Parts: sequence; C-alpha cells; structure tokens
Amino acid sequence: MPLFPNTPVEKMTEPYHRRWWALLVLCLSLLIVVMANTSLIVAAPDMTRDLGLSSSDLQWVIDGYTVPYAALMLVLGAIGDKYSRRGALVLGLLIFAGGSVMGGLVDETNLVITARAIMGVGAAVVMPATLSLLVAMFPRAERAKAITAWSATSGLAIAVGPLTAGWLLENHAWGSTFLVNVPITVLGVIGALLLVPPSNAEGMGRIDYGGGLLSIVSVGCLVYAVIEGPHFGWGAGPITAAVVAGVGLLAFVAWELKHPNPMLNVRKFTERPFSGSMMAVLFFFFGTFGSIYYSTQFLQFVLGYDALDTGIRLLPLAGAVFVGAAVTGKLAPKLGVKIVVGTGMVIGTAGVFLLTQVESGSTYTDFLTPLLLLGFAIGLSLSPATDTIMGSFPEDELGVGGGANDTALELGCALGIAVLGSLLATSYKDKLTDLVGGHLPAEAMDTAKDSVGGGIAVAEHVAKNPQGGAEQAQTLLGAVHESFAHAIAHTSLIGGIIMAAGTLIVIAVLPGREHTVKRGEEDAAAATEEQSETVDA
Repeated sequence: MPLFPNTPVEKMTEPYHRRWWALLVLCLSLLIVVMANTSLIVAAPDMTRDLGLSSSDLQWVIDGYTVPYAALMLVLGAIGDKYSRRGALVLGLLIFAGGSVMGGLVDETNLVITARAIMGVGAAVVMPATLSLLVAMFPRAERAKAITAWSATSGLAIAVGPLTAGWLLENHAWGSTFLVNVPITVLGVIGALLLVPPSNAEGMGRIDYGGGLLSIVSVGCLVYAVIEGPHFGWGAGPITAAVVAGVGLLAFVAWELKHPNPMLNVRKFTERPFSGSMMAVLFFFFGTFGSIYYSTQFLQFVLGYDALDTGIRLLPLAGAVFVGAAVTGKLAPKLGVKIVVGTGMVIGTAGVFLLTQVESGSTYTDFLTPLLLLGFAIGLSLSPATDTIMGSFPEDELGVGGGANDTALELGCALGIAVLGSLLATSYKDKLTDLVGGHLPAEAMDTAKDSVGGGIAVAEHVAKNPQGGAEQAQTLLGAVHESFAHAIAHTSLIGGIIMAAGTLIVIAVLPGREHTVKRGEEDAAAATEEQSETVDA
C-alpha cells in the first residue's frame, strides 16, 4: 500500500478504501475556513480597542474575508475540476495559512484587512474543493451520509470558532486567533497528501474564463454593495457597485446561455430541486449568521460575558446541529427533500422570531431556545439541500456545483450580517436618541450611538467624570442596554418576516416527494451498476 495515494479516483475500479479517513481531512479543512468567519465575532472587541477601529474599519476587517470568498468560489471550483481537486485543496490551505500568519503579526488596520482578504482567497479554493472531492470519492449510496457529515461540520464551526477564539483570548492577544489556523492548516495539508486521492474532471473542455470573470465582477460587486450600503449609506460607491452587479449578472446570464461550454449552466435555475435548494441555503445562513451576530453582542456587552464564556454558551447550537444531522439521515429518504428542508426552515424561522422577546432584563436562558432551534434547523435541512444541489451536476462539474452551493451559503452570511446588522444599528441609534437625546454632549452622543460598545464606553467615562457620577452613568448604561435589546427585538421581527417569506418561496419551489422517490430509485440503480462494474472488473 503506497504512503501517498496516487491513483486518481476516476480510474479506481472500486470505491476508495480510505474514503472515510479522507472525509475527516475534508471536514477539518472546511471547519477551519468557516471558523475564520465566526471567530472574529468574539475577537472584535479586543481588535477594536487595540487597533482603534471605527465601525467601518471593523466591518471590513470582518468582511474583507467575505468578498473574495464569495466572488471567487465558482471560478476556482472549475479550475480545481480541470487540473486537480486535491491540488486545489492543498494550495488553498497554504494560501489560507499565509494570510493567517500575516494577520497574526501585523498591527495596522489596512494590513489586517489585506490579510483577511488573502485568507478569503484561500478559503474560496478550499471550500468547493472539499465538496467536489467528497462527491468524487463516495459512491452514490454513501454520498448522503458523507454530505451530512460535511454539513454538520459547517454548523459546528459556527460555535467552535467563537469558543476557540474565546479560549485563546483568555491569555493571548487577538493575533492568536489568526495564528491558531496555521498548525491546523499544516495538519490539513499533510492529511490531504496522505489520505485524499487525486481527482479531476475527465474530458472537461476549456474553462469559460469570460463567464468566470463576469461572475467574479457580479458577485464581488453585489457583496460589496450589500456590506457597504446598509451600514454606511448608499453613496456613490455602493450604488455604482450595485449597478455593476446588476449589469454584470445580466451579461453573465446572456454569455452563459450562448457559450458552448459555460462556467455555470444557468438553465439549472429552471430546475425546481436546484433553485429551491439554493434559496434554502441562502435564507438559512441569512437568518442564522445575522441572529448569531447580534446575539453574541448581547451576551458580551449587555450580560458581560467574556469571549470564552460567550463561546461556551454557543455550544448548544453545535450540539443541536448534530442532532438535526442525525435526524435528517433517517427522515430525508422517507419524507423527501421538500418536507425535511421546509420543516427545518419553519423551525429556524421560529428561532429567529423568538428573539423578538428579548428585553433589557433578558438572560442567557432567553437565547438558549433560539440557538437550539437554529442549530437543529441547520442540521436538519442543510444536508439534503446540499445533496440536491450537488446531484444536479455531472461528475465533470463537481467543483462548479460546490462553488454554486458555497456561494449561496456565503452570500447568505454576508446578507444576514449586513442587512440585519444595519437594521440593528439604526434601531439602536433611534431608540437611544429617544431615551437620552439632549442629555449628553454632541460628541459623546455620537460615540454612544455608534454601537453598544461605544455606549458602554461613554457610560464608563461619565462614571469617572466629576460632573457625571455613578448615578448618571448607571442611567446611561440602562438606556444603552434597553436600546440594544429593543434593537434586537425589532431586527429579529424583520429577520423573521424575511425568513418566513423565504420559507414559503422554498416550499413552493421544491418538488414533492415523488421527485425524491424517483431520484432515490435512480441512485439505487446507479449504485447497483457501480457494484456490477466492480464485480466484472
């Protein structure tokens, strides 16, 4: 048995015998790139203090990762398909590690944002490669289980990222949340070389770089506009980006419809299983990431939990993801994608609506049930949706399929944080103005309205000021807490309405159980054919 697997998956006469070990490598690689998105949620206060970040700076430290991540996945997935999926995984991990080293060592805002962008490029190579390798390695009869493990890892990373960051921040500076990625990525590279077999698409034609460029421009500008506009105003930059995104999308569709070998066959969006599953992934991560974004702020700023305590309190979400994943493995084949995904979206929507009950006196217990519902919903629905998306692509387009799935996921995250975060900030500012407007100097009021962290800082300053005192400081602090709780309740109402509308759309678009039964029969026939070919060989 060779130390390094050298036989391409496509030339194997039987399923790769170490595929479940290889799946661990793929899940580890996925875990680290998703954790990079969630760990900064609890590291943000330390970074803001040490780097003197404005709200705009902080937003781009977080989302500098998101723009290249979302924009490049489709193209880089296709390149991995053509040349080497395992090579793409290894290269992406190395790029990700390089950005992590840079982010952990620099102490200037623009350099941190640049490091995050480099990490985003690496993640855009890694994520579609993990999914395309998974589908290539596993026979049809086992793919649903493997994709369930992959999907559960995505949910696990939502909780593990803040927990890991919180543990590191107990005794180390925020740079450690970048540097911790390095040994994990090295382990991933070694695991990929030892356990993951080579794979690439056979007979794949020339890559549609024209369509790829249009997709990069369209998605990149869309994500930029979504991030910049709601938070900092629809000035010339965001409006221009939105227009370019719209024109670019139309040009992309027209180009792909005429191209003999398109980057993405846009006609797939007329297929109800594919389009419904794509929307389900997008809406799920819109609601989940937006809710976690402001829930963790309440735990830290209002309830006073440190980074580690906050991470620990997100663990029930991870546990609920695994419960949901275990349930979906049994229910999806029997009930069909529409019922399972639809039920999951209803449960997730209920979790978001429960956050409308948050008030200034709320405790962690008030957040526990919403976190459990969101986690269970992810575990229940993400796997069948992803399985349906990947099943819509032929073997030579698995990287593109993974890129499409992951673009929907990342776009949902960006929309959730940007749109719900903007609603949160506006509602907080308006409520605080109503409560204490005119009672603070203009400069202090501007700082307090900027964020809940700024409001708490102003209250601390008032407490130390002889002209203020503890009583005035406590009054201001109470107003800040009340305003932020009001903002969460109001934002959750809007977010819940959007999730509910998305749920109705997804349920209407996804086909009924007869499609699942038909597909299951096709998969069983394909699995039988694979086994017959193996016996004949």
